[in-house]
Amino acid sequence: MEKYYETYENEKKIKSLKKKNENLKKTTHYYKKSKILNEIRKTLCKKDTWKKTDIIRKLKKHKKQIKQEISPIKKNCRKIKYLLELVDLSIKLKNYEILQDIKHETKKIKKSIKETEFYKMFSGKNDKLNCYLDIQPGSGGVESQDWANMLLKMYLKWANKKKFITKIISKYKGEIAGIKSATIYISGNFALGWFRTETGIHRLVRKSPFNSTGKRHTSFASIYVYPDIKEKTKLKMLNSDIKIDVYRSSGAGGQHVNKTESAVRITHIPTNLVTQCQNYRSQHKNKEQAIKQMESKLYNLEIKKNKNAKKDLENLKSKITWSKQIRSYILDLSIVKDTRTGVESNNIQHVLEGNLDTFVKASLKLGV
Repeated sequence: MEKYYETYENEKKIKSLKKKNENLKKTTHYYKKSKILNEIRKTLCKKDTWKKTDIIRKLKKHKKQIKQEISPIKKNCRKIKYLLELVDLSIKLKNYEILQDIKHETKKIKKSIKETEFYKMFSGKNDKLNCYLDIQPGSGGVESQDWANMLLKMYLKWANKKKFITKIISKYKGEIAGIKSATIYISGNFALGWFRTETGIHRLVRKSPFNSTGKRHTSFASIYVYPDIKEKTKLKMLNSDIKIDVYRSSGAGGQHVNKTESAVRITHIPTNLVTQCQNYRSQHKNKEQAIKQMESKLYNLEIKKNKNAKKDLENLKSKITWSKQIRSYILDLSIVKDTRTGVESNNIQHVLEGNLDTFVKASLKLGV
């Protein structure tokens, strides 16, 4: 009787998961996307399409994106149907030996549905896009520059854990330690969605490794994340609005670095936005990349005007201090605290090793 009751309870849980999965179909426009997917498949099968490489590439990318969105729901649908049949059979035959298997599969479906529900939070216009991440130390010289470098390593590790592909566009080393600035390019599904809530000031409190007395020191660094806009925007960037500086690269590159001024910095005078690139040996390519980043930054600024983003960005650029911080990392107390969500961690090294999901998920749930 006990086993029968347990099986019946499992059946109720599976039916509850079925209802959630059906709701996901509605909220994610499952049937509409399935129809689009079928149309893409038909188009890819046509001989006329084979010669159009650009169209094929775009269609394949769109196909992959839709499959990633609807495949979990489709798989859960099949699994739920199978489990309900299995439960029904076990009750009819009074065979309860497969109860543990049913429980195990039910947990897996529950986890899958939770993950799919989470991805619904990436509803922003550009959340699916690749992105850039700028790191800028605050005032404080070597202390802040070292902190900025620690953040760079943290984000590279986190991106790696999320299976994103990263590329360092620019990295300017400090005279003693750390970095004066850095920009990394992050590519992967929902790259901007995952990284965008990290924009803000990050504060570090620790006993200074650069002071013989070991005095406690507070350092700040700013993070700014913006999308890689592929399509041409309607915004016009006038030549009179930009200032272009060229200089010698400070990164790796052998003798070439010391002989030519290949690195490029672009300043957009009206907004005081800055982009820079030293990733290529060619000055022309570095200029092209820096302009591309500037267009993305200006686009990002434009779409956020209604949220006073311009004012926030000016504040962020002009004053990297206490009042603007979004997260504090206190080394000697081994605590990380997010000031927006109240989420804390008592394992600071774990966080600095790139384990940021807890903080980011909390921010996304709050709609930060």
